[in-house]
Amino acid sequence: MSSTITALFDTRAEAEAAKERLTAAHVEASHINIHDKSSAGYKDSGYSTHEDRGIWDSIKNAFAPDEDRHAYEEGIRRGGVLLTADVDDDHVDAVVRVLEEANSIDVDDRSNQWRSSGWNYPAAGSGAALGAFGTTDKKVTAGATGTEEVIPVVEEQLVVGKRDVSRGGVRVRSYVTETPVHEQVRLRNERIDVERRPVDQPLSAAEGDAFRERTIDMTATGEEAVVGKTARVVEEVVVSKTADERVEEVDDTVRRTDVEVDRDTDVETKSSTFGTTDKRT
Repeated sequence: MSSTITALFDTRAEAEAAKERLTAAHVEASHINIHDKSSAGYKDSGYSTHEDRGIWDSIKNAFAPDEDRHAYEEGIRRGGVLLTADVDDDHVDAVVRVLEEANSIDVDDRSNQWRSSGWNYPAAGSGAALGAFGTTDKKVTAGATGTEEVIPVVEEQLVVGKRDVSRGGVRVRSYVTETPVHEQVRLRNERIDVERRPVDQPLSAAEGDAFRERTIDMTATGEEAVVGKTARVVEEVVVSKTADERVEEVDDTVRRTDVEVDRDTDVETKSSTFGTTDKRT
């Protein structure tokens, strides 16, 4: 089932802004209509009846008492703008909340202001039929059957979940440092000396072949320092984590709406700001 929600605004800009809010809340734009003095069926004087529905003829699913309808018509006559939205029954509460937050007019309060300045609900003296009118395929019908009002009974349920939170951490970073090292090493160097010594003695028989060419080769060696490095693992740093579980007690409160019914046939029920086909909000 679907319902028609109605809301009155002082300006068209406010009504257009409310329409944008509804489309953002996933209400199809084709199901939202805005009505003002330029709309079909508007009258500068007089009010709608069951025979002549006036501006309501284009609002197919509108169900509202004559007093409500005439108050909306008076609001349009005074420069206001009427917004209607056809929504599924499951979405009525959400749509009403959006319109309440969109600076819509409290029709009851505004009607009282008009009455205090001389406006009077015209049904009693104009011959207009009382009761709600609308199509016959909805829950609320015309005539003596009246209207149906629904008060939802809402109950909260506690939902406990889990989420990850940071409990601190550790960062281990390795880096390279250089340390000067001083060592001593003993090195050996050879040196070749050539010495001429004066000699004055007769040539011996062993040196009989003194007049021949001779060559003597001698090589000197030396040592120099050679530096090399070796790497050894001298320590390990191990980073690990462990997990444990605990049971935490969660205490909270949940709310529930209860409905108390007091029957009093002498009390007249007034309409609210918004009209729906089968709900009054």
